Amino acid sequence: MIGKLKGPVDSFGDDWVLIDCGGVCYEVHCSGRTLQSLPRVGEAAVVFIETIVREDLIKLYGFSSQAEKSWFLLLTSVQGVGAKVALAILSTLSASELSSAIALQDKAMIGRANGVGPKLAVRIVTELKGKVPDVGAIDAGTLGLQAALGEGVARSNVADAVSALTNLGYSSAQASGALARIVAREGEDTATEKLIRLGLRELSQ
Repeated sequence: MIGKLKGPVDSFGDDWVLIDCGGVCYEVHCSGRTLQSLPRVGEAAVVFIETIVREDLIKLYGFSSQAEKSWFLLLTSVQGVGAKVALAILSTLSASELSSAIALQDKAMIGRANGVGPKLAVRIVTELKGKVPDVGAIDAGTLGLQAALGEGVARSNVADAVSALTNLGYSSAQASGALARIVAREGEDTATEKLIRLGLRELSQ
């Protein structure tokens, strides 16, 4: 079983990279984010590998981090999500953004990825609820607030502040992340207006 590949980048394709490992070039399919993070041709790269074996093919899928690989495995455990759709989601959302989307049950955020329709987005957030990989993709305070929001048990002042910030154009992940840090400093009883004001200041930094 291949766990990781190390070697110079030989060449790139639309959704793959060739990694030269001692003269043997492995074709590794990756998300757009991973491809963008890799070095230029000729420079050394490291990718974490998941191998998928079927009767008619063997494919290697590569990831820039263990967090991305863990999400790939979770996503492909959902009915209707194959490797191609999982890579599309990982191309659109970072591991932290995925954690946020699942915690908040934000199907619209998941639906931004190519190939993910409304029904599949609902299935993904529903089936993966509570299954966020513990790989340090998101801090505990932020995740706790997002889970509370998703369950509808967050304090009304905090929920209202998150809603106000998202209405101003920030993503739910950005808003809840900023407010989690503010609540940790100021306390849960901080007035909604103050939370919004501090949230805007936090997000503008």
